[in-house]
Amino acid sequence: MTLQEIKQNESIRALVHAGNKYLEAMGYTDHGPRHVGYVSDTASRVLRCLGYDDHQVELAAIAGWVHDVGNAINRHNHGANGAILLYPVLREMGMPIADVVAIITAVGNHEEHNGFISSPISAALAIGDKSDAHKSRVRGGKPDPTDIHDRVNFAIQENKVTIDNDNKVIRQSLTMDDTSSVMEYLTIYLERIQMCEAAADFLGVRFELNINGNQVNNHKDT
Repeated sequence: MTLQEIKQNESIRALVHAGNKYLEAMGYTDHGPRHVGYVSDTASRVLRCLGYDDHQVELAAIAGWVHDVGNAINRHNHGANGAILLYPVLREMGMPIADVVAIITAVGNHEEHNGFISSPISAALAIGDKSDAHKSRVRGGKPDPTDIHDRVNFAIQENKVTIDNDNKVIRQSLTMDDTSSVMEYLTIYLERIQMCEAAADFLGVRFELNINGNQVNNHKDT
């Protein structure tokens, strides 16, 4: 089964849309096609660059696209809720059970508060999801100055995730302007960075965060 088939499925499209609308009502940044597209692309690119086979790469792309469907129910425990929602949909689409299990395990464990990295797909999904920070996530391009998530994301002018195979590093490089600060970024992204570090460690590499040319996190040798 391919990512394109997943994108065209009516149930999944409805769940992605509903989750994004729910979070919009709560005042959250974008969680619709822009976000899930970024996560899907980044997760699949991580595994491809690290030499995983095409099947694993495609499953990572699919996991990235569907990871937030649980928001259609509730923000709380949306990972586990999404996994439960996805099981019957993916089975009805004809996805092999082994692939379904791989997807729902990754989706059910992508939240930084209660997730656990247990497979290359879940590791790639975590890196894709937790690295998404950019001004384009701010809805309507007009940040709410009282909302730290809006301030931080709107300050990020550029976000690049690269895979340095020679040095075994997954590197996220952010360019921020002075409308927010590194301290504010860390206030909301620290647990996410730590999950990226755990995910990279599972993949046998390191996760390195650079903001405005400065390395933010030290890392142990793998």
